[in-house]
Amino acid sequence: MSEPHETAPTAAGDPGAAGDPSTGSDQPELKKAITPKLLLLFIVGDILGTGVYSLTGKVAGEVGGAGWLPILIAFAVAMVSALSYVEMVTKYPQAAGAALYVHKAFGIHFLTFMVTFAVLSSGITSASTSAIFLAENVLKAFSLEEPLGDAAGMVTTTIALAFLVLVALINLRGVSESVKANVVLTFIELSGLALVIIVGFFAIGEGKADLSRVVLFETQDEKGMFMAIIGATALAFFSMVGFEDSVNMAEETVDPVKNFPRALITGLSITGVIYVLISILAVAVVPIGQLTESTTPLLEVVKEGAPAIPIDTIFAFISIFAVANTVLINMMMASRLLYGMAKQAVLPGFLRGVLKGRRTPWAGIVFSTVLAVALVLSVRYVLAEDTIAALGGTTALLLLTVFGLVNISVLVLRKDKVDVRHFRTPTALAVIGAITSFALVSPIAQPTQNYVIAGGLLLVGLALYVITWFYNSAVRARRTRFRHPDDLGRD
Repeated sequence: MSEPHETAPTAAGDPGAAGDPSTGSDQPELKKAITPKLLLLFIVGDILGTGVYSLTGKVAGEVGGAGWLPILIAFAVAMVSALSYVEMVTKYPQAAGAALYVHKAFGIHFLTFMVTFAVLSSGITSASTSAIFLAENVLKAFSLEEPLGDAAGMVTTTIALAFLVLVALINLRGVSESVKANVVLTFIELSGLALVIIVGFFAIGEGKADLSRVVLFETQDEKGMFMAIIGATALAFFSMVGFEDSVNMAEETVDPVKNFPRALITGLSITGVIYVLISILAVAVVPIGQLTESTTPLLEVVKEGAPAIPIDTIFAFISIFAVANTVLINMMMASRLLYGMAKQAVLPGFLRGVLKGRRTPWAGIVFSTVLAVALVLSVRYVLAEDTIAALGGTTALLLLTVFGLVNISVLVLRKDKVDVRHFRTPTALAVIGAITSFALVSPIAQPTQNYVIAGGLLLVGLALYVITWFYNSAVRARRTRFRHPDDLGRD
């Protein structure tokens, strides 16, 4: 890991220079209230959640008991890209994230728009994944699967859609998630994972686990080892995403140059260790076939490892809390990005709508909720049998593409000298990050359905962009471009 790097002042006239009105840098600075410990907990809480709770069995289904290997590879890929994010966030500590970095590197407004909409879309796919998993845990918590029979699938969908609408109503009221509230939810998530780990070790101590399954490699459809691992890694990557959201906290972090690298690397490492440990314990305690077929794999671990202790219902409720925050945060992010792009006139003006009393972006909230509802219905009943795997894989596909572009942006922006001390990732790691990210979005790693879902969402964004471009050109006689790309992450 490189040390913070000192560079020369920005060249005069550079659009990213301090004080340039085009960047909106004359706005008041945000209060730096996030300490290193709070930042670490925020990062851990953002990464933990739906991925490990829902996809542990899916990954095992791709490679068998060696499901820990794709998770380990996904962790390595995420870490390399995380280091590139660290360089960017300490070099440009604004709240816009990947969109700003790509814009500074290439200056192509349409590319900036597509990156922003890809991030937005990943939030919607992630929220939709979490909503469905939450609904499945509701059925488990109240033991409704068997009584409902064939109607369980329809009830699950209804609960997921109802929860998305509930989140929209909460957002309309103006919920502002603080970092301290996130700490509480993080401990709830950690308590569920700690319970799985304790039960797993208890089962091993009682002789109820079979550790030989951990090195058992099995593939579906007669896939070769390499192809199976690549596909499973792309799916497992969904468990690692979330760290990129922390860049939006840079302006509010105490001494980000010093604290951000440590917090991000430590937080990602903690979650990586937890994920690998859980993947090993899960296949040791639960037969691979049973783990793969279950919609709530970690609940199976708890039930198998400690059958005499009635904690499965408690764990189901913990799972609900663990993923509920994921839905809320992602839908809040999507609505704010829609509002931000509409405010900069790269999306239709109706998306700028704000409730007068609550001052919440109602148009963005409604539009993103409609997209999420349509996504759940189309994926669940038209495109894919396994909705969670399809939506989780699509989230990874979208973000891996963005990560690849961020890694390239790091290399391009090495020529941009700024007058602040910042972290510098080794050039070789940025190159590796770009190559591995794009390799994991290739057809050998991603099923066709993921391209269809991601493409459909991006086509929605493209259509909105074209409508806005036509209106700007024909009516307002102005170009469609971002005026202040570094303000995209602001509310």
